[in-house]
Amino acid sequence: MKYQGNQSFSHKQEDKIGVLITNLGTPDAPTKTDLKKYLREFLSDPRVVEIPRPLWWMILNLFILNVRPRRSAKAYSTVWTERGSPLLFHTKDQADALRIKLKQTYGENIVVEFAMRYGSPSVDSVIDRMLQQGVRKLLVLPLYPQYCASTTASTFDAVAASLATKRFIPELRFINHYHDFPEYIQAVADKIRQHWAINGKADKLIFTYHGIPKRYLLNGDPYHCECYKTSRLLAENLGLNEKEYLVSFQSRFGREEWLQPYTDKTLIALPEQGVKSVQLVCPGFSADCLETIEEIDVENRDYFMKAGGDRYEYIKALNAESSHIDMMAKLLEQHLQGWTVSNDTDQRAELARELGAQR
Repeated sequence: MKYQGNQSFSHKQEDKIGVLITNLGTPDAPTKTDLKKYLREFLSDPRVVEIPRPLWWMILNLFILNVRPRRSAKAYSTVWTERGSPLLFHTKDQADALRIKLKQTYGENIVVEFAMRYGSPSVDSVIDRMLQQGVRKLLVLPLYPQYCASTTASTFDAVAASLATKRFIPELRFINHYHDFPEYIQAVADKIRQHWAINGKADKLIFTYHGIPKRYLLNGDPYHCECYKTSRLLAENLGLNEKEYLVSFQSRFGREEWLQPYTDKTLIALPEQGVKSVQLVCPGFSADCLETIEEIDVENRDYFMKAGGDRYEYIKALNAESSHIDMMAKLLEQHLQGWTVSNDTDQRAELARELGAQR
């Protein structure tokens, strides 16, 4: 096996610290062809769908990829902007803002990039670019506040697979969750308060999270517990009692039982219980995307209003707001402690000259 090296390597190149933030991913365009390519990569990940491979291959290739791309392309077209996919440009904006923020502390010795677990820019291509720039120490932050094997662990798999092909392996740190990080709780709570200041409170505040199969929880995945802890901490910060908020899970897929209560069924039932106004927030999402914009703000709105609701409001994700960037910078700085860049480039260059002379 030939390991990939740095083609532009120089012994005079200065060592740098790298920060890589990642998110789930997005198709290149809202078309059936691009969605099929994206969904094949996404749904082929054994971390995402834990079904025996031969059986899942048949389901995926004979059924899902012949039906879902067209439907998904239609949904993506409703959220696509001049800048492309919301998840892509929000994540890019976050990386750009973090780069400016962290350079105030680390100067030019810090390299900040972003990658997508599925689609472009890929984890492998971005890590390669960072190593080419002299990154010798790498800190990875998947932008999933709550740990889940389907998201966080899958990101680690991609990082490991990339580094497995490299000649030089940087010193590596990996942040696997921040669901109870005080600055994160404060930033989300402040976002909710800002919404209340303009719109007032609703009958019920709903913390809604992406769902996973219940058996993942029974097999030891902490995601469910971390979602509830995030919600409890937010409620405490906001001064809410148990009757003023609830937790639910959206986006189930297939026939098996997923984490409950389900968001759509909850919204349909609430008006009959006297809850006529709701506000939804997604504390598991660092940036708005198809799921929050189309599923939460459009599809679930229809469920609630048709069931007899009077008022439905979605509170947007933090995206690249300054409070979010400040929070991420503090989280990263906490995990960067003790890391410095060496200034031994002159020594390495001298050793290289000596080796050259010996040859």
